[in-house]
Amino acid sequence: MSQATPTLKASPTPRRARHSLTPWARIAALTVCALLTLGPVIWTVSTSLRTPAQSFDLPPQIIPTHPTAEAYRGVFDQIDVWLLALNSTLVTALIAVGQMITAGLAGYAFARLEFRFKKPLFGLVLATMMVPLQVTIVPVFLVLKSMGLTDTLLGLIIPAFPTAFGTFLMRQYFLGMPKDLGEAAMLDGAGPWRIFRSVYAPLAAPGLAIVGVLAFNYHWNEFFRPLILETSSQNYTLPLGLVSLQGNLGTGSISVVLAGVVLSMLPAVAVFVVGQRPLREGITSAGVNR
Repeated sequence: MSQATPTLKASPTPRRARHSLTPWARIAALTVCALLTLGPVIWTVSTSLRTPAQSFDLPPQIIPTHPTAEAYRGVFDQIDVWLLALNSTLVTALIAVGQMITAGLAGYAFARLEFRFKKPLFGLVLATMMVPLQVTIVPVFLVLKSMGLTDTLLGLIIPAFPTAFGTFLMRQYFLGMPKDLGEAAMLDGAGPWRIFRSVYAPLAAPGLAIVGVLAFNYHWNEFFRPLILETSSQNYTLPLGLVSLQGNLGTGSISVVLAGVVLSMLPAVAVFVVGQRPLREGITSAGVNR
């Protein structure tokens, strides 16, 4: 009777060690990225608190030795900040609301409704994102001129209502929602408009918040369209009005220019801080739905 020889099991090959950054290395990398991002902002705020003579001190100082608000008083003395801020607030707020409405309706139509040429039309909408603004500004100007809307705030607001990116974003958002909700409402006798208004639109509030926040921050800092469409100083927006401060660069008063930049940043930062939570929730829920 032969004795069976035991079989030797091959030792498992060691797995390749995974290289992972330590928490301190990650913190260091994030700190460097934060400094590169916030460095110009910190320098802008610091320079705005200096006197014009201290703006070009060598070596430069991040923290002013004697901070002063003289540059901010110079901004209010040279330009009508309140009028410019009012125009910018009116234009950007209406554009943000208009884009939320158009993006919600168009995104829902491309996601849930069935009609002829839906895919080619959606592809055409996406194609407009590749067309630079400088290409369409002349036809838009001619159309607004024929309607008598040049040099008016409405001429800035109405052409900005359609948004290809917002339409794409809301379409993807609606596609991630279950169809059962709309089918249940349809069985109860609700029409397409009632289904959108009562069922899908409330669920899409985080996505609409994304569109609104991004639209506000973009159009608050917009310079090119107001430069082309507006000629009267009473219709200037804040970025366009700050151009008049560039004359101070010749006299070395760069602190006044940067003080105006700081004032123009405050509303956009405030909107982002307030809308940060719905912005984060909208992006997270969209990813979960998909």
